[in-house]
Amino acid sequence: MGPRQAVRLIQGAVPKKSGTWADLGCGDGVFTRALAELIGPNGRIYAVDKDPRALSKLEQRIPGHAPVIPVLADFTRPLDLPEDGGTLDGLLFANSLHYDPTPEITLARLAAPLAPGGRVVVVEYDRRSANRWVPYPISPARLAELTAAAGLSTPEVTGTLPSAFSGVLYAAVATWPGPPGPQA
Repeated sequence: MGPRQAVRLIQGAVPKKSGTWADLGCGDGVFTRALAELIGPNGRIYAVDKDPRALSKLEQRIPGHAPVIPVLADFTRPLDLPEDGGTLDGLLFANSLHYDPTPEITLARLAAPLAPGGRVVVVEYDRRSANRWVPYPISPARLAELTAAAGLSTPEVTGTLPSAFSGVLYAAVATWPGPPGPQA
């Protein structure tokens, strides 16, 4: 997938022109760059991946786009993001959540540092059966189950694109209402 296609796929889920985001399982950064273009130079992106070779492709800043901070880590394990202890405005899982056998746990854990109203953007394959590249497929219906279990809103599909590998890629967004209030 090229950068223009990535921007078109996620632009309906990323409306703000700034903010602090984390791209979890960013790989070589196709969607990181798309996100950096969409949120603009006043934003900031933590690009998280466990492959140092993939992260090395994200070290050069693109003028006019949000700065990218490479983070060598596995997003399925505890992370301290953002580094300053503040909140995140969004999370992006582009073709990464389908590698996690317990995505509902990961979503709940990573949503905790989101600001109330923060966005969780997921790019996944629809109509795809499990294989070694997509071991745990996440259809839009399955994503709705996962976001509900994590305390997020019902996801809204904001874009689709035919996949070169069969089926359809979709982008969906759910929001974090914030931590639960005190019990009465």
